[in-house]
Amino acid sequence: MKRYLLLTSAALITAAITFISVNSQENEMGFFITSVGSGDGANLGGLSGADAHCQSLATAAGSRGKTWQAYLSGHSTNSSAGVDARSRIGFGPWHNANGAEVASNLNNLHSPNNNLNKQTALTENGDMVNGRGDSPNQHDILTGSTLDGRLIEDGSNHTCNNWTSNGQGTAQVGHFDRTGGGQNPTSWNSAHGSRGCSQADLVGTGGNGYFFCFATD
Repeated sequence: MKRYLLLTSAALITAAITFISVNSQENEMGFFITSVGSGDGANLGGLSGADAHCQSLATAAGSRGKTWQAYLSGHSTNSSAGVDARSRIGFGPWHNANGAEVASNLNNLHSPNNNLNKQTALTENGDMVNGRGDSPNQHDILTGSTLDGRLIEDGSNHTCNNWTSNGQGTAQVGHFDRTGGGQNPTSWNSAHGSRGCSQADLVGTGGNGYFFCFATD
């Protein structure tokens, strides 16, 4: 009887550990706002540079075994087709650094029912980002995208020359805290265009060159 109880207890402990481990893996960080930008305005080194920045920050924060990409759209060039931000980030679900689910899938992410707001849109270190009402306000997040996460195709460039300009141009930005000004003030990914592409321009319209990073797997 004692041996049976010991075996049963061991089985229960193993099951509990397995459950905790699986649950922990399921809630691993898959989304964050960069804690720092490039420091060179919207010149992120292109999409590849932005992706590398996401990967570096995630790795430094302890993330392992995941591929990270920036939520940024890009215009077509002579050597590459245009790309939508939503097509770069996998399929979800995505959790923040504290394990809270931000969105269950792409459709949920781009719907009014997502859980992306000031309390949940954290950095890779689990810190909150300054929003409207804080000093300084840093709620403008670079995206270059429409409300549904696609490239803005109106004949103008909304990506600061595919994230290589620190001077002329403009970048479409969102408000992670879901408040502010612009055409779509409560949009997390497409609130308005920036004043320009320099660091000073981004800061001047309420940003700091931050962008969203998502785990694709």
